[in-house]
Amino acid sequence: MSTRLFAASVAVTALVVLAVWITDLSFQRAVLLAPVLVIGVGAVAGLVVFWGRIGLDSLRRSQHPRLYVAGGLAVVGLMVLLTLLGVNLPHE
Repeated sequence: MSTRLFAASVAVTALVVLAVWITDLSFQRAVLLAPVLVIGVGAVAGLVVFWGRIGLDSLRRSQHPRLYVAGGLAVVGLMVLLTLLGVNLPHE
């Protein structure tokens, strides 16, 4: 068995075990859904890479990239702080 095939088998097995752990699926059902899980994870990874490259390219072309990064980190930090404090925003 080649190294690539072994690595792919381990990755799919880990994906199936992770799906069983996260969801309420049985192990047999998760094994049957393994092709769907692999395609879904691949699609999500592709979108993350695609939008990440677009974001980095846009950030490099901006005039004030440090300001945008600082603003984004401030927003994420504020969200984490409000979550840790237990603040619930009102719903309509």
